Amino acid sequence: MFKVKENRLVQLEERRFNDLKLQERPHLQEWLVQTPEALGEDLLIIQKEFDGFADTRERLDLLAIDKERRLVVIENKLDDSGRDVVWQALKYVAYCSSLKKTEIIQIYQKYLDRWRDGESAVRNLCDFLEVEDLDDTVLNAGNEQRLILVAANFRKEVTAAVLWLIGHGVQAQCFRVVPFSFGEELLIDLQQIIPTPEAADYMIGMAAKESEEKSAQGTQKRRHEIRRAFWTRALEELERRGVTRYENISPSKDNWLAGATGVSGCSYNLIFSKNEARVELYLQRSQTDNKWIFDQLEQKRQEIEEQFGAELQWQRMDEKKACRICYSHPYDGFNVENWPAMINWLCEHIVNLERAFSEPLARLSRQLRSQNEMPPGV
Repeated sequence: MFKVKENRLVQLEERRFNDLKLQERPHLQEWLVQTPEALGEDLLIIQKEFDGFADTRERLDLLAIDKERRLVVIENKLDDSGRDVVWQALKYVAYCSSLKKTEIIQIYQKYLDRWRDGESAVRNLCDFLEVEDLDDTVLNAGNEQRLILVAANFRKEVTAAVLWLIGHGVQAQCFRVVPFSFGEELLIDLQQIIPTPEAADYMIGMAAKESEEKSAQGTQKRRHEIRRAFWTRALEELERRGVTRYENISPSKDNWLAGATGVSGCSYNLIFSKNEARVELYLQRSQTDNKWIFDQLEQKRQEIEEQFGAELQWQRMDEKKACRICYSHPYDGFNVENWPAMINWLCEHIVNLERAFSEPLARLSRQLRSQNEMPPGV
């Protein structure tokens, strides 16, 4: 590895972790906990030094979940991978393969209680997986668990075993982590070496498993039926009250219905979930437009909330493209006896939401059109 200095390449000195007095748990492991994206993707660390396996005192280094809702076992070594790291990690993957959704949530909650001031495991998982709730979400499906090995050097028997596992459908990766020094400065090179990034998609495709997770289908079908029944009644009540924005919308299996605001990419949404009813203004234009509209509306927050009749939740969601301004009320949504109250609440508050935002949105829409029509450089 080289560093550019004064238009010259200066070679960095490759070091050993032991020589630098760097250790596996307080250093390498914590680097990955704090920056899991260093492994080339979005991962959510849900536990470290996990030892919750029945009939064994073994513990894995890091347990994570990826965007595809698969558990990821991460095993770290320092200067040498050792001979048995693959066997050790495969045992952990096998142990984790039986973890159910409720157990995963409990494991993550224990981690958050100890290390993250008791944040909500359910909410963090929903945000990471970008889902409304976890009820319809399958976690740790089938045999889709993954394995990541991290070390400075991998023995030949380890790399051969990993390549064999990949060829038989096991999603495994090796990352080489090497410290370098430049004077007093410490640098870390972390690179995926197996499979090479260029070949990863091909190898995974060749080893793709033929079966898919089916266990949630019955639950999903029931939820879809419940939602269609609820929206049928809700749409009838909206029509009876003369709310026309949803008159051409059919009952849906989804937990939301979107009504036009008159501004492209902005909608008045009705949300029906197991735990709450919600109305919201949802902005899903370009990220630049969404943040600009949100900021302009928030400047009129007091006036808008007075018009609405309650304090709203203003969710700019800087890490995402969309923005949301919403108001919610807790309900046991899957208890049919609560539906009349929920539908009445939704009907009342979607009308209030439209009343509060229709004029500000129309004004901002005109400003956006004016800006887009303005000749460049003016």
